Amino acid sequence: MTRANPRSVRAHNDVLAATMALLDEGGLPCATVDAISARSGVSKATIYKHWPNRTAVAAEAFGLRMADAIPLPDNGNARDDLTEQVRRVSAFYAGHSGRVFAQLLAATVADPEAAPYFRQFFLDGRRKAIGVLWDRALARDEVRAEVSVETAIDLLFGPLIFRLLSGHAPLTVAEADAISGAALGGLLA
Repeated sequence: MTRANPRSVRAHNDVLAATMALLDEGGLPCATVDAISARSGVSKATIYKHWPNRTAVAAEAFGLRMADAIPLPDNGNARDDLTEQVRRVSAFYAGHSGRVFAQLLAATVADPEAAPYFRQFFLDGRRKAIGVLWDRALARDEVRAEVSVETAIDLLFGPLIFRLLSGHAPLTVAEADAISGAALGGLLA
């Protein structure tokens, strides 16, 4: 949404806040454009002018929520930082937010208009944040330089998403530690 003037900024923020409240109340099925418009006071026409559909709005709102909910640790070493981050992401996915994430992920698979919003506002931000941890670890020579941050992210966090979607194993601290321990065995220098 164009944010050139205070009114646009306010409308943008109102739409995102309304969307997040609706996601909290009932997940993606609750966050219809009609409901977002009614809750935010922003017209449907204005919403559609700036987002292609409700999934795109929800992806942006959810990405902001996760960024706020999961701050990066700074324990002074790669093992502790990455282990703590896997724990935090696992805990986030273990609750209601995980169900919303799964709904968004499924919706973006079927919706090519919303997928770029999911990547930009959710995935890119999360991957950039983990890149900060990885860069710190590289600077301290604690991780294997030949392993890309993208590979490290997939190894550490991909199993959490698979567990969330398949439900074959729990998202607990012990399981998060087992995943990070196994992955870090191949990632640390």
